[in-house]
Amino acid sequence: YRFFGEPVVEACVENGANCIDISGEPQFLEGMYLKYNDKAAEKGVYVVGSCGFDSIPADMGVLYTRDKLKGTLTAVESFLTVKSGPEGSCVHDGTWNSAVYGLADQDNLRKLRKKIGYAPLPVVGTKLKKRGLVFYNQEFKEYSIPFMGSDSSVVKRSQRYLHTELQETPVQYGAYVNIGGLGSVIKLMFAGMLFLLLVKFSFGRKLLTKYPEFFSAGRFTKKGPTQKQMDGTSFTMTFFGEGYSEGQDPQNGKPNVKICTEVKGPEPGYVATPIVMVQAAVSLLEDAACLPKKGGVYSPGAAFSKTKLIDRLNKRGVEFSVISKPEV
Repeated sequence: YRFFGEPVVEACVENGANCIDISGEPQFLEGMYLKYNDKAAEKGVYVVGSCGFDSIPADMGVLYTRDKLKGTLTAVESFLTVKSGPEGSCVHDGTWNSAVYGLADQDNLRKLRKKIGYAPLPVVGTKLKKRGLVFYNQEFKEYSIPFMGSDSSVVKRSQRYLHTELQETPVQYGAYVNIGGLGSVIKLMFAGMLFLLLVKFSFGRKLLTKYPEFFSAGRFTKKGPTQKQMDGTSFTMTFFGEGYSEGQDPQNGKPNVKICTEVKGPEPGYVATPIVMVQAAVSLLEDAACLPKKGGVYSPGAAFSKTKLIDRLNKRGVEFSVISKPEV
């Protein structure tokens, strides 16, 4: 999307067509907001980014958790687990390249955000603590790390919109991914250090993009996954939410209710992504009355919070459910 995405957005806005993408690149997503939000609003066009695995499960999962809590949800952490079958799993190198260029260009993302001039979101309830770079997760009995994708930034944009435009209570959010035992941690640390070192230099980026299979230990390839690998892979995203029961003021005292929900589905990149993208498009067409009042560039949670998107996904194999009811 960084190199080829903008002409599509521009053409859609100019010609009055709604537009959906499956980008997981914050710089592209927020750049399109800065450049085209006002024009899209004028034309009544809805441009909704990140409508793939990045980031509908996370963004709609937070809203689902909020709606299932009787009271006020103030903070959520999500943990992604990807299970693969005997054939293992792999991803096409397009995703790898997005990560290479995204990490190399973080300074420009910071500048872009300054230009947009986001107002800081108020913290309601107890402040959500950031976890370490690697930590042992008691709930899953394995190690977890922060999720490096765009989910956190997308959820934050949705929460900002829902707070400023609809006066809803903003939810704090942390995104993590489960990586397994100590062996996985050691491998990942070595790979991560090498990746971060190479990404800083243009010759390093060339190496990374030319030999994705070597530098990712086979996780990213130029061929992408086989049908057998896709058939054997699935994902679960588990959400741990906390908040305040009805009648309890979130500005006073500690959270007194907890809830656990999950979103699960088939292989994320090539099976779940087309499902969620197509259902997002159907929601744009069929739930027009439930969309934000005017066009613009939106994140999924901002665009679809009042639509039937979650019901549609539930019927098509990307399932949202409550694991443990809110307990005081």
